Amino acid sequence: NLRTSCVPKKLKLNHIVVFLFMFEEHLLITLRWQTANLRILFIFVEIISIMDIRIGNGYDVHALAEGLPLWLGGVQVESPIGCIAHSDGDVAIHALCDALLGALALGDIGKHFPDTSDEFKGIDSKILLARVMELIENEGWYVVNVDITIAMQRPKLAPYIVPMRECLAEIMEISPARVSVKATTTEKLGFVGRSEGCEVYAVALLGREEGLFD
Repeated sequence: NLRTSCVPKKLKLNHIVVFLFMFEEHLLITLRWQTANLRILFIFVEIISIMDIRIGNGYDVHALAEGLPLWLGGVQVESPIGCIAHSDGDVAIHALCDALLGALALGDIGKHFPDTSDEFKGIDSKILLARVMELIENEGWYVVNVDITIAMQRPKLAPYIVPMRECLAEIMEISPARVSVKATTTEKLGFVGRSEGCEVYAVALLGREEGLFD
């Protein structure tokens, strides 16, 4: 729709300005005539698409026990303690899956991969994330970015942050720059501080492109 009220009343022949507003004024194209050259100046424009977004958050917690493997963000961490779980216990991926599913109101990880099913006993959580991504993509969405916070008293996770980001990014088929993973302790407070459990918070932003002429 051309909003003529936005066009200046006085126009010079060498300076023609046309404002084209589409999709709730998210698209603004300025056409300018200068000395026989028609120049298109993009002030704020998504030429191919206008983005629709959805946000989801996820939370998961697992108890810890001696002698179990510890998987976080798709990476095995050297640790004397690991998560008690039906799957491989990757609490970071589980929280991320919940955030992705929650963004589209698709339920939670327990709905899609119940811990009462033998199919998922001991399963690699990276497989679960890949399946969640299939659900997301089938709905026509993609991941814009994710942010994950791991609360765990021990072991120190700093050496594993980059490998986690790279692993998760590969599964979601996005740049590691769009995957944030942070680790913190609780200063020895609560069940996390006593190394009885690990908890993870995750936020996911999803986008969907709508063509200009859809």
